Amino acid sequence: MKHMLLVALGGAVGSVARYRMGAWVLQYTLDWKFPAGTFAVNVLGCLVAGILAGLAERYGLFTLDTRLLLFTGFLGGFTTFSAFGLETTFLLQRGEIAAAAWNVALSVVVGILALWVALKLTASVGA
Repeated sequence: MKHMLLVALGGAVGSVARYRMGAWVLQYTLDWKFPAGTFAVNVLGCLVAGILAGLAERYGLFTLDTRLLLFTGFLGGFTTFSAFGLETTFLLQRGEIAAAAWNVALSVVVGILALWVALKLTASVGA
């Protein structure tokens, strides 16, 4: 139960941070034809994930509770793209190039395809 509460707390804070940062970026990029807010959140999330993972790996700084709060909770609420980036980078560091490439290709292509199919299905409901 404690682990779920840590994840929930971190996720709540991360989600609010995502909302605030996205809104802040949006006010400066309203006329752009590019999702700058989402892009900024994803890049910052990857940067933070990399810093935290590097510190954890090098110095063993984080307990299980802290990792759940920061990685699964906060960064999961802020952006799951950071988890995607971290997992892909770890695959590359282990020399698992094919697995990393499949992760990138399948996540992007299948994810977008699933979203497209869902939109088509819901558009036809009740039509």
